Amino acid sequence: MKNRLLFVLAVIATAALTGCAGTNFVRPAEGEIVVGKSAPAEVTKKMGDPWQSGELLKNEQNLKVAKYAYAATGGASAYPGVVPARAITFAFFNDKLVGQEFSSSFKEDLTDFDSNKVSQLVKGKTTKKEVVELFGKPTGEAIYPVIKGAKDYAYSYTYAQAKGSAFNMKFYSKSLVVSFNDAGIVSDVEYTASGDQ
Repeated sequence: MKNRLLFVLAVIATAALTGCAGTNFVRPAEGEIVVGKSAPAEVTKKMGDPWQSGELLKNEQNLKVAKYAYAATGGASAYPGVVPARAITFAFFNDKLVGQEFSSSFKEDLTDFDSNKVSQLVKGKTTKKEVVELFGKPTGEAIYPVIKGAKDYAYSYTYAQAKGSAFNMKFYSKSLVVSFNDAGIVSDVEYTASGDQ
């Protein structure tokens, strides 16, 4: 969800100007909020009111989106000079959660991943287990219509950061979405990266 990465970077920029932005939150534990099952009310009950809400058009379907974000210039970042920030986005279709993505540059829940390994993913061959061995536990999950395949399931890995001063901020983001067929074999790979590291 490219728009989510832009949102994270905007929050980081706000933090750089003000010292902090958004409301701090804890990423839900595995199983607390479930793609394909959870309703918007369940997410709000667990997370509180979103920092921002909106809509997103994906695969010709209109999705409702709830975004939560927090950045603080005084926090502990995983990398020197990077503004520590975290964000999570939930996407809903027909009142059901169809995607969630988490990104963090905080030291304690960093979501950076080794993009040099993307070339090792082979459509029709690489398994779900092998993806986890390469990149670790996914930072997001999605089903149609967030992804193209109506019967597929996807893992996502997302990272965004900002470095520098409020008036000379450099942004960098990357996102990997790996879709699997019902046999757990990779059916699609989408990787994007932009900005200055």
